[in-house]
Amino acid sequence: MKYIVLLGDGMGDYAIEELNGKTPLEAAATPNMDLLASKGEIGVAATIPDGYPKGSDVANMSIFGYAPQEYYTGRSPMEAASLNISLAPDEVSFRCNFVNLAEKDGKTIMGDFSAGHITTAEAAELIKALNDGLSSDKIKFHTGVSYRHILVQKGGKSGLGLTPPHDISDREIESHLPDKESAGDVLELMQRSVALLKDHPVNQKRVAAGKAPANSIWLWGEGHAPAFPTYQEKYNLTGSVISAVDLLKGIGIYAGLTPIDVPGATGYVDTDYDAKAKYALAALEEKDFVYVHVEAPDEASHEGRLDLKLKAIEDFDAKVVKAVFEGMKKFPEYKILLLCDHYTPVALKTHTDDPVPFIIYDSRTERSNDRVFTEKTAQNGELRFEAAAHLMDYMVFDKKE
Repeated sequence: MKYIVLLGDGMGDYAIEELNGKTPLEAAATPNMDLLASKGEIGVAATIPDGYPKGSDVANMSIFGYAPQEYYTGRSPMEAASLNISLAPDEVSFRCNFVNLAEKDGKTIMGDFSAGHITTAEAAELIKALNDGLSSDKIKFHTGVSYRHILVQKGGKSGLGLTPPHDISDREIESHLPDKESAGDVLELMQRSVALLKDHPVNQKRVAAGKAPANSIWLWGEGHAPAFPTYQEKYNLTGSVISAVDLLKGIGIYAGLTPIDVPGATGYVDTDYDAKAKYALAALEEKDFVYVHVEAPDEASHEGRLDLKLKAIEDFDAKVVKAVFEGMKKFPEYKILLLCDHYTPVALKTHTDDPVPFIIYDSRTERSNDRVFTEKTAQNGELRFEAAAHLMDYMVFDKKE
C-alpha cells in the first residue's frame, strides 16, 4: 500500500460577498478535487486543540498523527531541525522573521510580515549583519528561506506567548511586543535590530527598487527540542516530506521522514507545482508514504489577496492533484488524503481553528456519487474527527480511535 497526503495550506475560508456568498473553494475551478470527493470519503477534522496556537505547526503536527498535547513544544524547534540545527537541552529556538514595520496615523504597524517576500540571498546578507552585530556566546542567528529564519538562545525561556507577525498584518504592534518583564531580552534584540538593519545596503537597494525594506526582526514560536516516535515506529512506514517551508520539513525530520528539496519550490504562488507532483510520485517508487505541502493559498490569504488565493487553489488542483491522482494508478493499492491544515480567511488575513475539510480516497473501495469538495459538503460528510491526530491512524489502519 502507498500513501500520499496532498495539503493545500490555508485553503479553508468563509463565504465572501465578492464571490456571491461562496467560499474560494466553492468558487474556484477544482475538477480534480471534486473527482476525488466523488470517489472517496469526506468529512472534517479538528486540527487545532483548544488552547493551542492556531498555526500550521500545531495543525500539521496533528495531521501527521502526533497529538499536540503530547508532543508540541513550540514551532521554531521543528524549523530548526530542517536547517540541521541540533538544540541542546538548555537551548531555545525562536522563529526570526524579517518584517517591514511602517508608520500609520502616528503608530508603528506590521506593514508586511514577510518584508516583501525578501529573497533568501538578500536575507542571508542581513543574517550575517545580525550575527556580526548582535550575536554572543548565548545568541546565534541562522539563515532559513526568504523571510523565515532561526535564532537560538542558550538558557532562553519558552512559553512566552509571543505573537506571530502574520496575525497582526496592518495592525499596530505596540500591544503585541514581547513583555518587558518576562521577555525583556527578546524585546531588546528586536529593538536593536531596527538600528542595525535601517541603512544596510540590502535595504537601501530594496528601497531604491520600490520594495519593502526588511527593517526589523520579529521573534516568536519559541521552544525546546521535542521528541517524536518515528513513522517507522508508529506506522511501520518509510516516507518523505515535500515542502518549501522549513516547518514542514522539520516535522518530517522528527518523524523520521526524508525531506526532499524540489527545485523551483518557493512557498509562494510562483512555486513549481508540477515539480512537487513529479518528485512525490518518484519518492513513492522507493518509499511507502509522502506528505506534499503547498503553502501558496495560505500566503495569498495572509496578504488579503482573493485573486491569488483562487489562483493558488486552482493551480494546486490542476497541477498537483490531477498529476498525483493519475500517477498513483501505477501502484496496485494506494490511499490519498487531501485536505487543508486550517482555515485562513482572506478577510481576516490570519488562521482560525475551524475543523478542516478532507477527502480520503482508497483505490480498493472506490465510491461513486456526485459530491464536490467544499467546506459545506465536508461538514455534511460521513467522517468527523474531533482530534485530527487520529486521522492518520484511520488512513493507515482504518481505525478512528
